[in-house]
Amino acid sequence: MTKANNRGDGPRIKICGLTDPAQAANCAALGADAIGLIFHPPSPRYVTLDQAAAIADAFPPTVPAVGVFVNVGWEQLAATVRYCRLGAVQLHGNEPQSLVARLQDSFDGVVIKALFAAKKPRLTDVDRYRASAYLVECGRGVQPGGNALTWEWGAAADLARRHPTLLAGGLDADNVARAIADALPDAVDVSSGVEAAPGRKDPAKVARFIAAVRQTGPLYAQGGRVVREVFGPWRAQV
Repeated sequence: MTKANNRGDGPRIKICGLTDPAQAANCAALGADAIGLIFHPPSPRYVTLDQAAAIADAFPPTVPAVGVFVNVGWEQLAATVRYCRLGAVQLHGNEPQSLVARLQDSFDGVVIKALFAAKKPRLTDVDRYRASAYLVECGRGVQPGGNALTWEWGAAADLARRHPTLLAGGLDADNVARAIADALPDAVDVSSGVEAAPGRKDPAKVARFIAAVRQTGPLYAQGGRVVREVFGPWRAQV
C-alpha cells in the first residue's frame, strides 16, 4: 500500500551507491529520502555486510536503507536484510516471480523490482511481478544498473501512471527536471550523476540534484497526478 506524498515538492529521491557512513549521513541531511547500498560484488560501489550495517546506522530510520541485489538466493537475501537492517529491497536482476512474491509476503518494508527498456525483464513485464514499486531504466551497459546512460525516459510514463515507479538512468542535476516531466515518476534514483568518483558522492552535486527535483512539484499538479509514497521509515526483518 502506498501513501500520498503531500509535500508538493516533486518525487522522492534515492541516492544510490553509497560506500561511506559520513557521506550517507550527509546525503540524508541534504534531503535524500532513501539511501541505496549495492550488494553486487562486480559493482565499483559494492559494500560488504559490515560496511553496509555501518552506513545504515549513520542516518535516521526515517530514511530507509535500500539494499540492491542481483540474482541472489533467498537465504542470502534474508540474512542481509536482517544483518544490515534494511528498510527496502531492490531486486535488480532476473529474479523469479516466486522470489519477488515471497519477499513481498515476508518483508514489512518496500520491495522494488527493476524493469528495463532494452533487456529482460522489460517494462511490459510489470504485471508478472507483485512488488511494492518498480524501478525503470534502459538496461544498456556492462553493469546491471544505469551505467550513467541516458535514455528515453518518457517510455516509463505509462507504467508510472499505473504503478508506483522509480525512474533511473543517466540522471543528474541538469537533466532530472526534463526526465521527471517526461515520465512523472513517484521517485528518482541517482548514483553516478552526483559523484566525484564511483562510490564517492559530491555534496554540491547532491544538493543541486535535490534542489532540481524539488522544483518539479507543479508538474504533477498540472497533470492531475499525486506523487505516491514509495519509501517508509522501516528497519524491518524477514
